[in-house]
Amino acid sequence: MRGSDFAELKAFVAVVERKSFARAAEHLGLSPSALSQTIRQLEGRMGARLLNRTTRSVAPSASGEQLYRRIAPLFREITDAVAEVSEASGQVSGTLRINTLGIAARTIIAPRLARFHQVHPDVILDIVVDDALTDIVSGRFDAGIRVGGKLEKDMVAVRLTPDLNMVAVASPDYLARWGTPKSPAELHQHKCINWRLQMDGRYYRWEFNKQGQRLEVAVQGSIVTNHADIGIAAALNGLGIAYHFERDGVAELLAQGRLVQVLADWSISRPGLFLYYPSRRHRPALLGAFIDCLLDREPFNQL
Repeated sequence: MRGSDFAELKAFVAVVERKSFARAAEHLGLSPSALSQTIRQLEGRMGARLLNRTTRSVAPSASGEQLYRRIAPLFREITDAVAEVSEASGQVSGTLRINTLGIAARTIIAPRLARFHQVHPDVILDIVVDDALTDIVSGRFDAGIRVGGKLEKDMVAVRLTPDLNMVAVASPDYLARWGTPKSPAELHQHKCINWRLQMDGRYYRWEFNKQGQRLEVAVQGSIVTNHADIGIAAALNGLGIAYHFERDGVAELLAQGRLVQVLADWSISRPGLFLYYPSRRHRPALLGAFIDCLLDREPFNQL
């Protein structure tokens, strides 16, 4: 294989995996126009259209999908081989793609980004915030972060947090005006801030447990969101009762008295946050370094 053939195929894989010429060009260190020319040369050499392009998206054609399925594993093997050599030389570099829940991005990843980059400046972190439970294998991610009960099968899992408490909260002003519910059934008499599940668009049914009595409540209100910041802001502004992970900034607001927990004796906990990755895949040093950073352990392969 000529060097130009390898470069063209590498460019093709990058576009398919990033679903964007702009993102692929940035990853490869090329201009978008140079990348487009490289793909045209590959398509001309093969005599087939490999990518279907629109103004908003790019996806492999039938021929492109067939080619990708054959060559992508080979490129992953090459990447792993290079990573192993880099590890042996004590270097940590490359791109790490992480798919994560918003709560993990806000409370675990964001506070540690500067320290990770300071220790490992040659690692590119590509972090996608996604509450839709995307398949990290088909999405070509190196790892994901999910609540323990939502992990995909056949994965290596690393616990990042203890179990997470779920709390129903409202502002003091809201409770002064509308009263405090004494049981989950009384939520039907209140304005509640609904949470829309990204994976299927349904509303999340609030879960409660008291001495083994488990309940799920479909609440109603004038606010619906799929973003914690919106739900918490709505509760702070007295627009209703919200239901969130206590860890996601809510504990501080409770301590400050800006929010008040209701139905505390009905509260439940969920499995903690876990980072997970495919068990059949070699764990690169940069993923190990990232895990150690999230767990506040001594940096892995510190430079």
